[in-house]
Amino acid sequence: MKIVLAGAFGNLGAEILKQLVAAGHDVVAADLKETAIEGLEGKYTFRAIDATDPETLKGLMDGAEIVISTVGLTGASTRFTAYDIDHKGNLNLYEEAKRAGVKKFNYVSVISCDEPGAEEVPMLHAKYLVEQEIKRQDMEYVIYRPTGYFYDIAKVFKPYVDKGEMQLLKGFGGVKANVVDCPDFAAFIVEHMCDTNVTYNAGGKETYTYEEMAKMCFDAAGKPLKIKWAPIWLFGVLANLPKIKKAGKHDIILFSKWTLSHDLVGDTETGDASFAEYIKTYFAN
Repeated sequence: MKIVLAGAFGNLGAEILKQLVAAGHDVVAADLKETAIEGLEGKYTFRAIDATDPETLKGLMDGAEIVISTVGLTGASTRFTAYDIDHKGNLNLYEEAKRAGVKKFNYVSVISCDEPGAEEVPMLHAKYLVEQEIKRQDMEYVIYRPTGYFYDIAKVFKPYVDKGEMQLLKGFGGVKANVVDCPDFAAFIVEHMCDTNVTYNAGGKETYTYEEMAKMCFDAAGKPLKIKWAPIWLFGVLANLPKIKKAGKHDIILFSKWTLSHDLVGDTETGDASFAEYIKTYFAN
């Protein structure tokens, strides 16, 4: 089966690419640039694209049966917003898929993007708008909403572990999530890519509070856990500081505020990887 994978060389995209190649599919791996992945040399076709520029997408999906998009803003940017990448970029991909007669458009969104208040968080709202457009139109779809990834928690918590003090939101220590390992989630995406008009809220097999996650990280690093409890309003103030906006970090801070103050627990559990074991290995190294 010919499949176009947009955003093929991000953390999740690379894992999906491995799964698709292993399953024997004819894969077009599309992204801004190609990153070498050991063992996949010559086993897919690379296409350089910029999802914000429809001209770069022309002909990308000709002959494809399924498009999978992981395209989204994942860090600070002084050039683009979440609405530029997540919303407009994915709608550009969708329009090209329609033009090419693709049967199914599969989209990696994020859990809780449709909850009240999420419209104030660009990195959630932009994905919600894409979901609504996909559901409104006629092409078949699968929408995947992950709760978060093992590596994200480890990456975000590491500077606090190095510093010796974790910062969490006051009054929200019990907020919990069942984050999922990227390889497990990628396998789930490929396993269910032929499903029809369904949305999956997907997470891992273990659910922890953020306070419990912090303790795991500090324990694995051999440090005592010290938590600084910050008021939730502080994140709103930080997000709107001129220097934060200038650095393109406004949307990231609002997204962090959301994730630390809302349960992110997917009702579809997938994979066998243990978050607790991942953290032990990550900080041991």
